[in-house]
Amino acid sequence: MKQFIVRRIGYSLLSLFLLSITIFLFVRVTGDPTTLLVEPGASPEDIETMRQQFGLDQPLWTQYWLFVSSFVTGDLGQSFYYRTPVLELYFQRLPNSLMLAVVAMALSLLIGIPSGILAAVRVGGFWDSAGKTFALLGLSLPSFWVGLVLILVFSVYLGWLPSSGSGGIAHLLMPAFTLGWYFAAAHMRLTRSSMLEVLDSEYVKLARLKGLPESLVIGKHALKNALIPVITLAGINLVVMINVAVVVETVFAWPGIGRLLYEGITFRDFPVVQAVVVIGGSMIILVNLLVDVLYAIIDPRIRLES
Repeated sequence: MKQFIVRRIGYSLLSLFLLSITIFLFVRVTGDPTTLLVEPGASPEDIETMRQQFGLDQPLWTQYWLFVSSFVTGDLGQSFYYRTPVLELYFQRLPNSLMLAVVAMALSLLIGIPSGILAAVRVGGFWDSAGKTFALLGLSLPSFWVGLVLILVFSVYLGWLPSSGSGGIAHLLMPAFTLGWYFAAAHMRLTRSSMLEVLDSEYVKLARLKGLPESLVIGKHALKNALIPVITLAGINLVVMINVAVVVETVFAWPGIGRLLYEGITFRDFPVVQAVVVIGGSMIILVNLLVDVLYAIIDPRIRLES
């Protein structure tokens, strides 16, 4: 077990290392940020002075070492555009992203799990076809298009909900539904496939042969086991919702981490983009690591096979 955990931690650190290199090089391909930050008509000397101020005149390997060493110590650097510590910006936006992600996840589970169960129980029937159609639309329609349609209908035509910004529940409904729409379809498909697999298992057949009511067979014996992969996916999706809901937060001008990432890309704010991506990746890697360890504890065959 110890060897299994150490090996998984090694894989996680390697993934984080590759992610840090990728985002570090990617943001620098976009161009020199000083050209967007200096005043119009600035002299080459002024531009060079600003590059020295941000440390952009140093070799790439030196910049990467400073980025990694600072990140390890909890210093994410200072934003080029906002001129404030990146960690402070991140925690300012985090509550809004948490609120949006939790509501969107609740909506996706409330829609996805019951519809997946119904489609599996009524496989081949109307509800199964309706569930497949819902999953197809949910996974195919772009989130920005869904958001714009909601704004057009509920803000422009009906005037029921505000089109952008943050505030009360009214500001939260449309972005939460837009963000949860895709994940609801994903949860529906996974719940359906998992339920079909469990319903075809021997212990479910035995429960039916014993004469147990169908509701008890589905609710107690089948659903409990079928939800294991769904909850695992939901945990990873929640981390994704918190950190990279860029499109939804941009469409609705929601002041969260996703919009912070969009602003960082727009203004070539290297420290902001690097910090948001690496923090989000670290969360996803940590969740995957914990899931792997928990699976190995529950089922020893997993660690023996690996």
